[in-house]
Amino acid sequence: MDRVFVSSTSIRAVGYDPKTRKLEIEFINGGIYRFSGVPDTIHARLMASHSKGQYFAAHIKDVYLPLRIR
Repeated sequence: MDRVFVSSTSIRAVGYDPKTRKLEIEFINGGIYRFSGVPDTIHARLMASHSKGQYFAAHIKDVYLPLRIR
């Protein structure tokens, strides 16, 4: 999955596949996590948010099960 670099102090890049509803987040510390079942509206709001780290913590982190990729 291709990822797009973002401006954030905690997140380096974000990828999303609307067909499978999978969201990938690459963190500044090098960790990469994949979240399943994420609606496109959540992805769009993440990408539009002023603070991607805060949006992630409030709307993704404890809502969708993560799979550690790296």
